Amino acid sequence: MQFGIFTVGDVTMDPTTGRTPTEHERIKAMTAIALKAEEVGLDVFATGEHHNPPFVPSSPTTMLGWIAARTERLVLSTSTTLITTNDPVKIAEDFAMLQHLAEGRVDVMMGRGNTGPVYPWFGQDIRQGIPLAIENYALLHRLWREDAVDWSGRFRSPLQGFTSTPRPLDDVAPFVWHGSIRSPEIAEQAAYYGDGFFHNNIFWPSDHTKRMVELYRTRYAHYGHGTPEQAIVGLGGQVFMRKNSQDAVREFRPYFDNAPVYGHGPSMEDFTEQTPLTVGSPQQVIEKTLGFREYAGDYQRQLFLMDHAGLPLKTVLEQLDLLGEEVVPVLREEFAKGRPADVPEAPTHASLVARRDARALEAKEAVK
Repeated sequence: MQFGIFTVGDVTMDPTTGRTPTEHERIKAMTAIALKAEEVGLDVFATGEHHNPPFVPSSPTTMLGWIAARTERLVLSTSTTLITTNDPVKIAEDFAMLQHLAEGRVDVMMGRGNTGPVYPWFGQDIRQGIPLAIENYALLHRLWREDAVDWSGRFRSPLQGFTSTPRPLDDVAPFVWHGSIRSPEIAEQAAYYGDGFFHNNIFWPSDHTKRMVELYRTRYAHYGHGTPEQAIVGLGGQVFMRKNSQDAVREFRPYFDNAPVYGHGPSMEDFTEQTPLTVGSPQQVIEKTLGFREYAGDYQRQLFLMDHAGLPLKTVLEQLDLLGEEVVPVLREEFAKGRPADVPEAPTHASLVARRDARALEAKEAVK
């Protein structure tokens, strides 16, 4: 099982000091956080994609390429790549290039984002969000697997004998997660292709998460990719920790109350009761995170949001120390207990290459 962090890249005022970091400071902080993630033993760093203030990660592959050059083990991912407003050809080429530079330590999460105006900015209609996601990914899937693609669809100009370059590393495409909070069509899409489904459940109660994950697992089996238990699932989460839970609650409250993603809404107590948010001690984070398995089953990837709402870099790095030293080692051990042998591990480039080679060998033996 993989553990990591994801960032939305918000530039938010620190409510305790009144100071807002510059875009340059925020970008440099995000890269420092990624390097810290590898240092403390996490597996994944993922960045969102936004094209509007107060967010800065408009070019995920640029940032991830910088991080790739300074890390050795960390899997580099997106927590949203806008499959609706990006050209599938450009996605295919950008992430294949990143895959080569990072020696395969790359996967990608497709999503529609949460900013309506981005659609007209890139010449698209938000009312076509789901059809765009379905058609654009169908093209992207082919671009990574076929050397010459003929294509005609509703939303982009036709292609004739088109070859995207570079080709994926080892002729194996980056693993794809389809991220969604509320759209069953996206769970269906992930299941159809046998890709991963990432339910970023940071705003939703467990019963909603359970329904979405069960839908994906059921449809994954329907399309013949394996049993429901073998489907590839990832979850989001939010945490803020201190050794003493009362200290965590007191320190995080002003950040929660003013956060752009959920500030000025339900109380922090209501949010921690009804969603995956955990504000407390490392042990409380462990207990709540282990509880995710009760409604999501055995899953493959757990990402935490830790650097939002104006939290200063120093505080975030302290959070990562706690996560890496006191939380993740326990989670690894506990999640491994009772995990059925046929539940797959999180896909990596190496495992995807091995699976491709094994299937080729099986096909060769079948011909004999």
